Amino acid sequence: MAKRSRKQPKPLYQTPFGRAFVGDSMELLNSLPDDSVDLVMTSPPFALQRQKEYGNKSQEDYVEWLGGFASIILKKLKPSGSFVLDLGGAYEKGRPSRSLYNFRVLLYFCDTIGFHLAQDFYWFNPSKLPSPIEWVNKRKIRAKDSINTVWWFSKTEHPKADVTKVLVAYSERMKKLLKDPSGFYDAKKRPSGHDIGMGFGKDNGGAIPSSLLQIPNSESNSSYLSGCKLLGIKAHPARFPPKVPEFFIRFLTDPGDLVVDIFAGSNTTGHVAESEERKWLSFDENSSYLAASILRFLPKCTTKEDLEQIHTTLMAGRSTVSLK
Repeated sequence: MAKRSRKQPKPLYQTPFGRAFVGDSMELLNSLPDDSVDLVMTSPPFALQRQKEYGNKSQEDYVEWLGGFASIILKKLKPSGSFVLDLGGAYEKGRPSRSLYNFRVLLYFCDTIGFHLAQDFYWFNPSKLPSPIEWVNKRKIRAKDSINTVWWFSKTEHPKADVTKVLVAYSERMKKLLKDPSGFYDAKKRPSGHDIGMGFGKDNGGAIPSSLLQIPNSESNSSYLSGCKLLGIKAHPARFPPKVPEFFIRFLTDPGDLVVDIFAGSNTTGHVAESEERKWLSFDENSSYLAASILRFLPKCTTKEDLEQIHTTLMAGRSTVSLK
């Protein structure tokens, strides 16, 4: 008897570089060929004490729940591929003590599933509101929580990476050094024992970035938000800024590589991948949020009537909307 082929899922919408799918992310992941993905970049619902409308899990269940996705991701990544996971911190219920869930995720992924920790990053969001309210605002016994852990996992010890693609602007002091190395810089051995020579005065096009990513999450006038407001629909409440996926997409992939986001939400990752000419796939079980995410890909001059028609078509889910 001939083996029945698995029915391929139909995208909600597609662009020249990518496709967005509504459905169970685990099933959609399983539909991909093994060793086919260059980067999984995602920010899942965090393990918070209060239930959010976008479906976060409890701290008690979180590690095992997220580990189910990670086990599949390990199989789908190329040997040179990476898995970048943005996780916010949390406090234990009713106590001013930090939860260790995000660190348990790290240990579980490496010790049990078999990932390598390529590097740990920390995203500092200077525009984050003071929280948690009980310990920061009311009792004033804790500083505000403004750091997310960002774990860069890899399938092998040598994933694809090129830090020259994410260089940052030189400091004013470094700019002066580059103009006149001899008159500004004293080359000598440092107390650490390192020899700092005149080679440090070479212009490499920018400075190597640190593992602390200082990126404000203050989006206010994007085409996505303005489109949601125009249509009277709710924007996703937990969006990360485009600069976060942009850094890792540039750092860890090349044009034409495949980037996947398994908790797409408003599809920031897909939009950045599109602008960087990477192929992308985005999965989310919430059709309303994913339908609204198409607003990121539409020209700002799109009329309200056209926006309404596109959104209505997406919410009906009967046919794929193609953007060329």
